[in-house]
Amino acid sequence: MSGLVLINGMRFLVLLLVQVLIFKRLNPGIESFNYLQVLLYPLFIMLLPLRTPSSLVLLLSFVLGLSVDVFYDSPGVHAGASVFTGFLRGIVLHQMEPRGGYSINFSPTKARMGARRFALYSGLLLTGHLIFYFSLEAFSFAQFGALALSVLVSAVVTWAFIQAVMLVFNPET
Repeated sequence: MSGLVLINGMRFLVLLLVQVLIFKRLNPGIESFNYLQVLLYPLFIMLLPLRTPSSLVLLLSFVLGLSVDVFYDSPGVHAGASVFTGFLRGIVLHQMEPRGGYSINFSPTKARMGARRFALYSGLLLTGHLIFYFSLEAFSFAQFGALALSVLVSAVVTWAFIQAVMLVFNPET
């Protein structure tokens, strides 16, 4: 149990640091094309163990989002999107549950779920996170085209980064 807490604590810190030290500074180099934001930190929420209580998932999601907000100078936008992702996680896992159910002792990783199921799981959570994030950031649907383009571009690029991280590190827990 303490090993699991340590692993997830390290995952929290590493993803937070990668987000604020690397991806915050990422700029595609095109000034007029500001639709890309790579948000890798939701991977922490996706990889939480299945036996994590929902209330703890929401609390950890809030703390993670609030931590990112501190570095991005965004008042609650990342926290709101992270809590939404934590809430959505339970729904998506329930809908994707295999016939025999999940083994409660593992995390939803690529190794445990299989590549296709994890790709779908991460894609759904990431898309939900980005829709909520960009909606909060714009606080209006007046620019729906720009919002949709931001979600599409960011989702594709971030999803590719998530798949690459899972391929390279292949976490079991």
